[in-house]
Order: sequence, then structure tokens, then C-alpha cells
Amino acid sequence: MRRLPPLGSIEAFVQVARLGSIKAAAEELALSAPALSRRVQSLERFIARPLFARRHQAMVLNEDGERLLRQIAPVLDQLSDAVEAMSAGSELLRLRLGVLPLFAAQRLFPHLGALRKAHPELHLDIDTAGHGVARLGEGLDAVIALARDIDPSLYAKRFDRNSVYVIGTRAVAEGPRPITRPEQLSDVTALLHREMPDTMQAWSMAAGLGPLKPLAVDLFDSGGLMLEAVAQGLGVAFMHASHFEHANDPRLVRLFPEIEVESPYSHWFVCRPRALQSKPVKLFHDWLFALLEKDRAG
Repeated sequence: MRRLPPLGSIEAFVQVARLGSIKAAAEELALSAPALSRRVQSLERFIARPLFARRHQAMVLNEDGERLLRQIAPVLDQLSDAVEAMSAGSELLRLRLGVLPLFAAQRLFPHLGALRKAHPELHLDIDTAGHGVARLGEGLDAVIALARDIDPSLYAKRFDRNSVYVIGTRAVAEGPRPITRPEQLSDVTALLHREMPDTMQAWSMAAGLGPLKPLAVDLFDSGGLMLEAVAQGLGVAFMHASHFEHANDPRLVRLFPEIEVESPYSHWFVCRPRALQSKPVKLFHDWLFALLEKDRAG
């Protein structure tokens, strides 16, 4: 049998290839950046050729790297499936689902009891870390992603469109110095989600302001914490209508309700095409879209 490189070096290569960054890949694998770099270099030494073009802090696959990734990705999927099949009981179905925390809290968890009643054999491992789409096949079976669009090589089904709201506190809207004109937003701190960095400018351009330059921009990776930050008077948030409506928080108000702006971002169900053939993914996919259709009809 031919000698193979360590599985850890292959895993490191795949994560760097998909995320394009040593730092991001190291965070995903719970390694230090130097340790992950050594694993990638070990694989490059094993095959006696470089796999990446190193550009400052970015790592871009070269031609050899792209060819290797295409060849080993299906094999890694098969290995993951084999281990999953051996570790799971014959009657237990397990779905490893990536989802953003706010979506999980507002729109998924209120219905999980109904899912369990409909499919008691289906169990979910919930992962709220970032870079979900990049980790498909590497710890995740499916992802509910918030994105402009999805890589066409993946299976993706959009399940909503949304409007961008400017959300503030009642004091901001009704206090002694209320914000009543969009131009006043240049004097406040804007709160943005890292997964939706373009919401502010999309709203600003549609409102006829041109590029908005607020006092400061604070970034969050949690929608729930963004809403709480607004409630505590730390700024105004550019978020989706569904986030505001499902929060139902009396401390919050929508500013400028007369301005309707379609968001450039949507929620998508995403998985690898072959994953849709697996029973856990198919069950959850069909249940989720039936639930969404029922909500729209009701």
C-alpha cells in the first residue's frame, strides 16, 4: 500500500483552500496559525510542489492546488459518510446544521418541537460558528446561510427576500432631539452584521443619500447582540425586517418607515448536491420548506 500524507495535513489544506486564509482556517480547526502553516507545508513537501500562491495574508490555490482539491473533496465526503454511518445507530438520523444564532432563535427553534414529533428519528447538531458554507462536507451537512448569492456548484434554495430596516430606540425616534431626517444618520454610530456588510449603503443609496458616512461603524457577528446594543442606545442598526418583526421588542422602533429598501441579502438552504440524497438532509429540507410555505399561506 502506498504511503499517504497525514490526514491532518490534508484537512488543513482543504480548510485553507476553502477559506483563503491561514488565520481563518486555524480558527476553524482550533489550531495556531503557525501549526496550521506547518501542516500545509508538510503536504506540499510530501507531493514535492507548492499548492498555493501566497499573497500577503491571503492564500490562493494555484493550478496544482485546484486540481488536488477537485480530486480529494469527493473522497473526503465519502470518508465522512462512512464514519458517520458506523458511528450512528441504525435507527438514528443525524444532521449537522450550520445556522446563524438569530435565525435559529427567531425562526428555527420555535418549530423544533414539531420537527421532533414529525421525525423523532432525526437529531440535529447545531453549529452557529461562521464560514458555514465553506465547511460543507467538513463537519457540516447543510447550512442556512445569509448571502447575496451562492456558489453555483452547490445546491442552494432561497427561502425569503427581505427589506432593510433602520432600527433605533424610542428615545432616538421620540426624544428631545429625534432623528427625523436620513441626513442625521451621519451623526450616529451604525451597527452592521459581518454577514451583511452592505446593508447600510444599500439603504442609503435607495434613500437618495449617496454613500453614508456615519460617526462610526461597529461590527457584530450576532444579530441578537446587535438588537440589544440598539436597545442600550449604542447606535442604530441596519438589519432585516424579519429580524425586527420577530424580535417584537417594545424598546425598538423602525426609523423612516416610509423608505422601503430591498435587501441585497437572502436566507438560503445550502448543501452539496450529493448531500441532498442523504435521508437526514432530505427530511430537514422538505420539512423546512413546507413550514415556510405554511407561514406564507397563513
